Amino acid sequence: MKLKSAALIALALVAAVMVVVRTDAPALADDGRYAAEIRRTEYGIPHISAKDYGGLGFGYGYAFAQDNLCVLASWVVTLRGERSRYFGPQAKSDDPVRPVANLVSDVYYKSVADSGVVPRLLARRSPLGPTGELRRLVDGYVAGYNRYLEQTGVANLPDPTCRGKAWVGPITATDLWNNLLDLSRMTGIAGMKEYVVGEAEAEGPERRPAAGSNAWALGRRATRDGHGMVLADPHFPWNGIRRFYQVQLTIPGVLDISGGSLYGTPVVEIGHNATTAWTHTVSHAQRFNLYRLDLVDRTSYRVDGRTEPMGRQEVQVTLQDGTVVEHTLYTSRYGPVLAAGQTGKVAYALADANADNLRAADEWLAMARARNLTQLRATQNTYQGMPFVHTLATDVGGSAYFADTSMVPHVTDAQAERCGKPSPIPGLEEYVLDGSTSACLWGRDRDAVVPGVFGPGARPRLTRSDYVANSNNTFWMTNPSAPLTGYPRAFGKARTDLEPRPRVSLDMIAQRLSGADGLGAPGFTLETLQASVQGKRNYTFELMRPDLPKLCRDSTLTTSGGKPVDVRGACRTLLKWNGRATLDGRGPSCGASSSGGWGAPPNRESPSTARGGCRSIPRARWPPPGVSRATTRWYGWPWPTPWPPSRPAASP
Repeated sequence: MKLKSAALIALALVAAVMVVVRTDAPALADDGRYAAEIRRTEYGIPHISAKDYGGLGFGYGYAFAQDNLCVLASWVVTLRGERSRYFGPQAKSDDPVRPVANLVSDVYYKSVADSGVVPRLLARRSPLGPTGELRRLVDGYVAGYNRYLEQTGVANLPDPTCRGKAWVGPITATDLWNNLLDLSRMTGIAGMKEYVVGEAEAEGPERRPAAGSNAWALGRRATRDGHGMVLADPHFPWNGIRRFYQVQLTIPGVLDISGGSLYGTPVVEIGHNATTAWTHTVSHAQRFNLYRLDLVDRTSYRVDGRTEPMGRQEVQVTLQDGTVVEHTLYTSRYGPVLAAGQTGKVAYALADANADNLRAADEWLAMARARNLTQLRATQNTYQGMPFVHTLATDVGGSAYFADTSMVPHVTDAQAERCGKPSPIPGLEEYVLDGSTSACLWGRDRDAVVPGVFGPGARPRLTRSDYVANSNNTFWMTNPSAPLTGYPRAFGKARTDLEPRPRVSLDMIAQRLSGADGLGAPGFTLETLQASVQGKRNYTFELMRPDLPKLCRDSTLTTSGGKPVDVRGACRTLLKWNGRATLDGRGPSCGASSSGGWGAPPNRESPSTARGGCRSIPRARWPPPGVSRATTRWYGWPWPTPWPPSRPAASP
């Protein structure tokens, strides 16, 4: 995923003040049923105001269609399972996270539509089904999008990507609900659709870089004025339906929220109001399990010695020439049966904790109305809909809050040990359970709104007056003064090695709180928060720097294939580099290519500091003469010092 610049949300005022550099004249959107005012400020950011949720959704849908109609129109084709009809079955889908062949995508999304999961959820009362406010917001959003399309006409759309295309047309509320459900399923079944349909590669899921979001929630002891501040640095894609869109949504006296909203969703996922701010990072807790089925025959399996038939789903997809192809999928009590990994004796079914999760949007909408952290926590306990993210938040009172309230299968450590089975898919060894016995079914907590997931009382949480931080590391090192331990492994492992990104994050905070970063008196202000985040520190180079003269002592290194490489030019550049990844610096290109194997054990006194060290330059023989092997440790290798530290770092 490409990286985005950090968005800084500062809550340091008793009253909120908005300074507008340039404001276009407000536009009034009205179709007889809904009305909204759309005011655009610098960079075209829409500020939408309406008297009710329907009007607010209408204004947002209209403004979004003005800016990004083609992206959502294409995604609606995907959600309806019609990409093969318009773009061909072999072309890649428009999924920005995990694109697959259009035919695979169509079979999967047709199966979702045919399953009736969305109508079933819409028929339920809140919190399992949507609230009335969210329903009106969705209906208004659809009406606003369609109103813009009707007024403009497909043939006159400003974006040539979809101008005059046959696949562009009005959308429905069902399309938006399907998008919200698909967002919840993104790190589960929606990310494994080719394994369900049967087009997966034998070597397992494609390895992609982990999402790289960073987040800080700073409390009253970390800021100069004693109020809270949030750093929101989400690294979702820059393209496609999972991109963030900046917006302000206002219903006077009811709602006033600003922040980032994912395309095609009518709510703000990361944002702030006048008194509360929050952000998210992707949690790498488990979202699903594979259950190994003990087959009786190709269409039935045993549980507790009894035979259970598989469900059968016939899916039809239309191709460009009008031909209709059929595909048969099978289901089990656990979820869809994978086409991958089947033998005559076993098959595998996928159980996704977010399979029926349409609660996330209501949770975000309620968080937008929260006046303080107490209300925000209560909202999360009510809806329990965060699909795959940590939450970091603060308020004007200066408390800093971290929680992994995401949907995690209720599998205890003992159950995982007792029920574990080999995986048919490389990389999922910790996820496979025995499906032949009900003793391996997911458990249930009394405080969970749905069965099969851990409830609020079992989830990692931490509230501090100084800070909490996360850079996609597990929950345990949210604050070095208060390591979190004792949670089920399904949430991630505690006492693990910190990678460079969370380590530099904690180091940046520690240096600012001590005033050692050269930015002035200790403590954060908006200006010093911006300066800290935009400092462009290359932490792996900082660790590498002490050994760089030894590395460069010889002008030639030898590759593993025996070929000599002249490193004098690279060494000259690196020796002059200040370790900052700025646009005018020459070092980052060398550092990026040579620092992949650099690392160092954490300092036993503080996880955010480390001694310098190195392991390898890609394809080069290592270590060079004079560099100690004792310092050539890398993450996943044994540390020469105990970890975690024998005593935590002193509280700031």
